[in-house]
Amino acid sequence: MRLYPFVAAGLSLLATWDARADTIVLKNGRRIAALSVAVEGDKVRYLTSAGELALPKSIVDHIEKGGAAQTPDAPSGGAANLAITPPSVEPTGANAEVESGAVHDGLVDRNFLAAMASEARSGAQGANHKAALAYHAAAQAELSRHDMEHALTDERTALTYAPEDPVMLLNVAYLHLRRSENKQALDYLERAQRVAPNNPDVSKLAGWAYYAMNKLNQAVAEWQRSLALRADPEVQAALDKALRDKQEEENYRENESSHFTLRYSGEAEPGLAREVLRALEAHFAAIESELSYTPPEPIGVILYTQQAFADITSAPGWVGALNDGRIRVPVQGLTQLTPELSRVLKHELTHSFVRQKTRANAPTWIQEGLAQWMEGKRSAASADVLLRVYDAKQAMSLADLQGPWMHLSNEVAAYAYAWSLANMEYIVQVDGMTDVDRILDQLAAGSTAEAAVREILHSDYDDLMQSTVHYLRKTYGN
Repeated sequence: MRLYPFVAAGLSLLATWDARADTIVLKNGRRIAALSVAVEGDKVRYLTSAGELALPKSIVDHIEKGGAAQTPDAPSGGAANLAITPPSVEPTGANAEVESGAVHDGLVDRNFLAAMASEARSGAQGANHKAALAYHAAAQAELSRHDMEHALTDERTALTYAPEDPVMLLNVAYLHLRRSENKQALDYLERAQRVAPNNPDVSKLAGWAYYAMNKLNQAVAEWQRSLALRADPEVQAALDKALRDKQEEENYRENESSHFTLRYSGEAEPGLAREVLRALEAHFAAIESELSYTPPEPIGVILYTQQAFADITSAPGWVGALNDGRIRVPVQGLTQLTPELSRVLKHELTHSFVRQKTRANAPTWIQEGLAQWMEGKRSAASADVLLRVYDAKQAMSLADLQGPWMHLSNEVAAYAYAWSLANMEYIVQVDGMTDVDRILDQLAAGSTAEAAVREILHSDYDDLMQSTVHYLRKTYGN
């Protein structure tokens, strides 16, 4: 997201601050952050940026009300920003015994996994099934901690013991999707389709992959097929979103470059579209160099009229552009690339890099702080109000800024952006982009944001706040 320019409003901007989201904790360990959660009969209904969704109450362990959330389903995270849960193995008594052996006391028992693997090698009856379940349980535990690397390794190991098990195939595909590796995900989904042609989860995840690859027609077809096989509120929400995009973009023109697929309204100038692609390629090279990372697949970009942008994104008025898996920018009235539009494009492209480099494990403050830094913003204009808010002991912590921001008021959002930029600016000024890059690598490995900061900067969030305030006083203070 990118905030429209603002003038800092003073200490009163915190009066309406409430950034604490609710978190649904599933029995398999997965955590889902939501703007609000309500229990209705046998359903748990929750609101996210994808709309209102629902889960069976039977798979929910508990709900954490008002906890700060860090989630791949935040506006700048998650493949295509669609809140879709992974396929699960049907619970049985035998499964539970293996799962409790593989994961207990919050940890994966590698000795138990090795024993299951040894038993499978011996050829004992049913041993392959048990080994597959054990590694699958380990992968699910790691997924719940956002450790995508180990989760994928263990899920693929599970698949070696059950190569035609549709749930194992689906979970490997799901993990590739979470890592923005859509083509690899489709390879596993094609295998799952062959062994389970009427499994609705195959089409559910295939739709997700195609949507992330900007192939709306295929995404719509897959989600419609999934719903024909089974009603699913997650798929319905995803389909509704894709249909809105498809209807709006039906008559859009399309251009491509090495790293981008661009669609734009017929009202936009073709010359502007070409300039946008050239600017994006230049920004791509610059960000690629800074972050030592190359996104593996083309990135979708949509140029809208102002009204179409508002209708499609349903974003608050303070949002000037959006990246929910595709870069969405209103360009009404522009006939050529302006410096401001170029900065917007670089800001939103940074989100694509960070989301993919961290495998959707970057909190919003890192996403927005780094995106502002990369577009060229600095804290000179906001330092004074940030220091006054801090001195009045009204400053919000970085923990408050980890989850979604879409529900924030204009004034609170302005503060959130300014404070995130200030912290990122301080980190960059201390050791260039080296520490930023190392923090992103820690996030990609499954670390929490505060743990990554502590590992790389040797500071907790409170220490970082104090160091940032000291930097603002020294750099911008009167």
